[in-house]
Amino acid sequence: MRVSIQVRPRRPLLLGLIALVAVAGLLAADSVRPILAQAVRAQTTTTPTTGEVVVKAPHAVLMDAASGAIMFQRGADDLIYPASMSKLMLLAVTFKALKAGQIKLDDEFFMSEYAWRRGGAPSGTSAMMVPVGKKAKLEELLKGIVVQSGNDAAISVGENIAGNESLFAKRMTDEARQIGLKKSTFKNATGLHDPGHQMTARELAVVARHIIVTYPDFYELFALKEFNYLKHKFINRNPLLTLVPGVDGLKTGFTKEAGYGMVASAKQDNRRLIAVVSGNTTADDRRDDARRLLEWGFRSFSEAKLYDAGEVVGHARVWGGQRMYVPLAGNGDINVWLPRNMGTQKLRAHIVYQWPLKPPLKKGDQVAVLRVTTSADAMNEVPLYVAEDVEAAGTLRRGFDSLLCLATRWLP
Repeated sequence: MRVSIQVRPRRPLLLGLIALVAVAGLLAADSVRPILAQAVRAQTTTTPTTGEVVVKAPHAVLMDAASGAIMFQRGADDLIYPASMSKLMLLAVTFKALKAGQIKLDDEFFMSEYAWRRGGAPSGTSAMMVPVGKKAKLEELLKGIVVQSGNDAAISVGENIAGNESLFAKRMTDEARQIGLKKSTFKNATGLHDPGHQMTARELAVVARHIIVTYPDFYELFALKEFNYLKHKFINRNPLLTLVPGVDGLKTGFTKEAGYGMVASAKQDNRRLIAVVSGNTTADDRRDDARRLLEWGFRSFSEAKLYDAGEVVGHARVWGGQRMYVPLAGNGDINVWLPRNMGTQKLRAHIVYQWPLKPPLKKGDQVAVLRVTTSADAMNEVPLYVAEDVEAAGTLRRGFDSLLCLATRWLP
C-alpha cells in the first residue's frame, strides 16, 4: 500500500513567524524547511500572483528536464493519440541499440514495398521519399525521421531492427515500461492512427527527457534545421527552432484523430525545459501554446533549497525491524522549482512510499519520494533515501508488528 505523510514542523514555537515568511515566498535556505512545513497547514486559497499562462491545448505539460519537476499540467495523464510524437519512442529504442553497438549509423537499411506503400510516396503522408527496393544508411533515415517525420523511414528502421513493424512496436512498448511509462502502448512505428496506439502528455515529456539525458550525442539530431536527401530538401517541422532562443528539439505530430501536437525542448542559462501540447485545432495554436509554455517557465520559476544535505526530512514506518521508523534524507541538498513570486499560494509536502518498509534497510537505499506541490499544480518529486541502517528484528517484534498491521488492516 502506498502512503502519503505530510511533512510537519518540528519547532511549533516558530509558527507565527513562519506564516509571515510563507506569504512572502521562500527566502533564505536555512528557513526553507519550516516554511514548507507551515505551508502544509496553511488554508489560504488566494489566486496565484505569478501570472497564469494561456494554453488552448486540452493536454499539456511543462517539465524541468534536470529534475522532472512539473511547472504546468492539464490533462497530463489522459490517454491520447500521439501521432508522430510517438516516433520519440522509436528513436529511443534505436538510440539504445546504437549505444549498445547492436547497429551502426552507416548500416544500410532496405526499403521494403510495405514500408514504401504504408509510409512512402504512395501513402500521402509525411515521407522521406526513399525509393522502394533501395537502401539508405541508418543515419540518413534518422535524419529523415527527425526533420521530415518520414513514415517510410520509421517503418524501415522498425523492420530492419526487429524483423517487422509489429515486432518493433512491441519492443517500443517494452522499452516504455523499462523507462517508467506505465500507460503508453504502441501498435506501429509511425504514430499513424490506430485505436490502441496511445500515450499521455506526461509520458511524452518523460520519453523526451529520457532521450535528452541518456543519449545526448544523438539528441543533437533534433536541432537540424534542414536535411537534403537525393533531390529533396526537407525543412524541420519544428517551428520553434527559429522562434524561441535555446530550442533544439524535439517532435511535432498531427492526425485528424489526434489534432496538432508538439514536444519541444529549450535550454537557457544552463536550464532545460520540456513542453508538451496535444489536441490543438490548428498548427498555429500548437506553435503558440508550446512557445508560451517555454517562455513562461523560464521567466516565472526559480530553484529553491528546502533541505540541506543530510538533513532528515521525515520518517517512514518499518515492519519487523529493530526500530519502528527509519529517518529519510535526500542525496545532497533538496532543491525544487517554485514560482518566483509565491504570493499566497499554499505549498504542500508529502512523503510517499510503499507502506510498510521491510528490513534490512541500508543507508542510501531509495525508499520514498518527497512530493512538493503548489495550489497551482506545480509539482516536484525528489527521491528520499534511508539515512540509517535498520536490521531485521526477532520473531517477537515481527509478531507484534503483524498484530499492529492486522489492527489497522494494513497487511505487509
